[in-house]
Amino acid sequence: MSEPSPSAAPHLRHLFDLLGDDAPAEALGAVLSTARADGVPPHELAEVERATATALRIRGALRQHRRRELQLTALFDTAGDLAASRDLDEVLKAIVRRARMLLGTDTAYLTLPDEEAGDTYMRVTDGSVSLLFQRLRLELGEGLGGLVAQTASPYATPDYRTDERFRHTHNINAGVLDEGLVAILGVPLLLGSSRGGTGKVIGVLFAADRAPRVFSPDEVALLCSLAAHAAIAIDTARALADTTSALAELAEANAELAEANASVRAHSAAMARAEESHDRLTDLVLRGRDVKDVAAAVAALLDSPLTIHDPGGRPLAAVRPDGTGFAADSMDAGWLAEAAEESRTGARAVHRDGRVVCAVLAGQELLAGLVLHRSRPLDDSDRRLFERSSVVTGLLLLLRRTVAETENRIRGELIADLLTDTGRDPAGLAERGRRLGIDLDRPHLLLVAETGARERLATAAMRFLFGGEIHGVSAEHAGAVVLLIEADGSGPAAGAVARSAAAQLGQLAQTPVTVAATGPARGARELASAYAEAARCLRAMRVLGRTGEGACVDELGFLGVVLGNGQDVDGFVSAALGPLLEYDAQRGTHLVRTLGAYFGAGGSLIRAKDELHVHVNTVVQRLDRIQVLLGQDWNQPDRALELQLALRLHLLSGSGDA
Repeated sequence: MSEPSPSAAPHLRHLFDLLGDDAPAEALGAVLSTARADGVPPHELAEVERATATALRIRGALRQHRRRELQLTALFDTAGDLAASRDLDEVLKAIVRRARMLLGTDTAYLTLPDEEAGDTYMRVTDGSVSLLFQRLRLELGEGLGGLVAQTASPYATPDYRTDERFRHTHNINAGVLDEGLVAILGVPLLLGSSRGGTGKVIGVLFAADRAPRVFSPDEVALLCSLAAHAAIAIDTARALADTTSALAELAEANAELAEANASVRAHSAAMARAEESHDRLTDLVLRGRDVKDVAAAVAALLDSPLTIHDPGGRPLAAVRPDGTGFAADSMDAGWLAEAAEESRTGARAVHRDGRVVCAVLAGQELLAGLVLHRSRPLDDSDRRLFERSSVVTGLLLLLRRTVAETENRIRGELIADLLTDTGRDPAGLAERGRRLGIDLDRPHLLLVAETGARERLATAAMRFLFGGEIHGVSAEHAGAVVLLIEADGSGPAAGAVARSAAAQLGQLAQTPVTVAATGPARGARELASAYAEAARCLRAMRVLGRTGEGACVDELGFLGVVLGNGQDVDGFVSAALGPLLEYDAQRGTHLVRTLGAYFGAGGSLIRAKDELHVHVNTVVQRLDRIQVLLGQDWNQPDRALELQLALRLHLLSGSGDA
């Protein structure tokens, strides 16, 4: 009796054990070689190969997610340092040390201007080995740091020595050469943030490597977040020093300065309140609370309703001063963009139309807008509190977006498999979906979107789904972006969702976006069929010149009857001929038959009256009545074609006149 063929099951179990133990990629790849060597049958060997590939993808995504978590943990630790310490030197050293750790660079350092000497000096360094570099002083406008300070924008160079965008000097080149630096990233320390350079630059934070390197946008954004904390620490320390100095001088003054002394005490109390409030907000971040919790704290502190809106105007949070939430309408995106731009350019909160707006930024990117609903302007201490709350909100939104991007990328692989090979394993696809939080057995709307700028559209789709009331997932497929959105009976129809998505995606991508929608559909096979219908609808919209719009098959008239999976013939006939059918049924007239005879006679009144056996005046009168019921354009080419198709379908259904 021959031995049974080896099974793939032990190898699959071993694969999951390795994945759970965070084994190296080589160990995961060796499972397939072992299965092949053990003589696992080809059809089961293919399953081991697919499982190995999936395990490698999951391992890569998890490692990237852990790296992001470590980076964000470092940001939160920095926020804790800022809340717990009033020693400026210790805070700045911690920020520079974490900048080096976050970006994995050889060194990091921070420069500040010396207003008395009229130049810039090294304030803090970490990882530096050159005394010449540590004692380096730069004239204003020199080197990479001078370019960052002048433009109030981050700059990076993969090779400092060959980069001609900034002014090289012998002094700076000697220090950089002695330290052995090659790739350098510099970001400004701003009291706020400024696109046009009008914000106050109080220093520059650097991260540098001793080998060529290209810094990614995520690394630039993370360093900008640390720079924001450094600016707050310096601003707070200076404000406290100013207040302490003023109090010391006033303590020695005579009684005539009593009123001024009271004013300074009030200013000191306001500063203490601002610091206490900032500590409270930072504590919310460290305890892992949500954006809504920050909104509730700020609304209570400033005794005014507060809403947080994404760049498209959609509400992310809405809270009253007593902590209760309320339903907020979407804000006009154009108005919000103008107010946020004014806030970004001026590096402060702005008062507009009975509301106070502050931009929430990550580097130069607008993440959201804080909107305080109050008619009276904020005093200085409350304004400072409001502006600092935007930094805390930015940290939370960055964390949420990082998690959402990782989850969406893994879920997007499921959508790609769903649309590529539905018949392979519907039950397996459904089980994968449940593990990722997507119940494919629930009804979903399926949207297919396209535009000329595909990269921008993929990013816009993520922002469209992130943080709002829409729950779904997006994936790139066949040159377009596919969105799977949860649907229920009370939600808007597919056409309305398509139009809303086209408008919002177009605004986020800054280019016209065309969207076709179908559904609701459920289950792997239905969803794949819905995708095919949406793709046909998208092609039809392209042919019809409806670029930048949103629609579903049912809204394309007779083309929808041809393209749709449901072929709703009765609905099409009713939409086209309904007024005539109702009129004939109520009055016993023959308008539908007259219209058919008129089209059948090629528009000839004489031939139509012979077909109907009536006087030509009767035909004219009936056509006049048809025009009243159907509208002036009933005989235009496009409308006439639709009416003729509806008449033919009506006749084929057995309901028309013989």
